[in-house]
Amino acid sequence: MHNTLKLLREEAGMSQGECATALGVSRQTVISIEKGHFDPRLSLAFRISRLFEVRVDEVFVPDRD
Repeated sequence: MHNTLKLLREEAGMSQGECATALGVSRQTVISIEKGHFDPRLSLAFRISRLFEVRVDEVFVPDRD
């Protein structure tokens, strides 16, 4: 799954640590999501979309096979 978390976070001027704090997760979790190593649970996906005021499908996009 592709995601735009890093782009959204950088556009908002947030560090990974600030993003993690706002989402209630570890900085490592933010790093893992940004690198595509970890797909978050649905509840975290919605928290991310609310934080950046975008739709979930603007953050997470399934890879085309």
